[in-house]
Amino acid sequence: MMVPVALLLLGALTALVAPRLLARADWPDREPVVALWVWQCVVAAVLLCCALSMTLSAAAAWQAVRGHVFATAPRTVVDAYALGTAGPWAAPTAVLLACGGLWSLAMLVREVVGARARRRGRRTELLVRAPLLPGEESAGGRLVVLEGDRPDAWWLPGSAPRLVITTAALRRLKGRQLDALLAHEQGHVQARHDWLRHCSAALAGGFPRVPVFAGFRDEMHRLVELAADDMASRRFGRLTTALALVELNEERGVFGPGPTPQAHLPQRVHRLLTAPDRLPALHRLRLTATAALVPALAVLVALVPGLRALG
Repeated sequence: MMVPVALLLLGALTALVAPRLLARADWPDREPVVALWVWQCVVAAVLLCCALSMTLSAAAAWQAVRGHVFATAPRTVVDAYALGTAGPWAAPTAVLLACGGLWSLAMLVREVVGARARRRGRRTELLVRAPLLPGEESAGGRLVVLEGDRPDAWWLPGSAPRLVITTAALRRLKGRQLDALLAHEQGHVQARHDWLRHCSAALAGGFPRVPVFAGFRDEMHRLVELAADDMASRRFGRLTTALALVELNEERGVFGPGPTPQAHLPQRVHRLLTAPDRLPALHRLRLTATAALVPALAVLVALVPGLRALG
């Protein structure tokens, strides 16, 4: 009964090697959408390895679980897994992994509930700063313009996403620059980047000492911005999008010599101005397919004894 151990080793190896390979690669900044997919596949593979190992360990430890997991499997398949030879480690392993899964779910629920509470607070603030006129009905998905001396724009995710922009931003951004900014924010809405942020924040918050989850969270925050920049630049040009970022954030001091909380903005502007070439379509396809094979490998490892028995 070595399959659960093999799955845990595969998950640990994936969590250790994949982030290092991605950190050394030079293509994620050129293809942020592909990089987002690769990161999701890596994290899904780690979680899938843990889930499959938990299931097989529980099946080895308790006859009731075994009857449900292998209810329709032939006897030769059940014998191939050698569930009866499992040592005393099977039950503690299953319980520990189950607790980890429940903790991950609890962290995700906490993250989603907290995000919804913050969103409700911001929507309430919008109603105070931009109240509806007498007889006016609230229209979902509309653009909200706020009076403000600070150039700013953001989007509120949810069932009715809203794009919010201040009057100072409208004064600074003219023509296609404003269109590029709105396209950037709409890119976040269309790609549902809020869910990527929720999941990555939940895993990193629940397991702060697991480097792959911390890297997943940090890269999600960076890559979703690059992906939205690309969506805007394809419609309105890289120079226009870069100028919109500069005009919107120049007064915040993010382009000065000292470090700031938004130090990634100069890097985003530099990336837009240097215009890195995209990878060839065949290369992008290979990366996408290779990433999809990572979680598939975990399933294959779990099925190897059964496939051999049926072979």
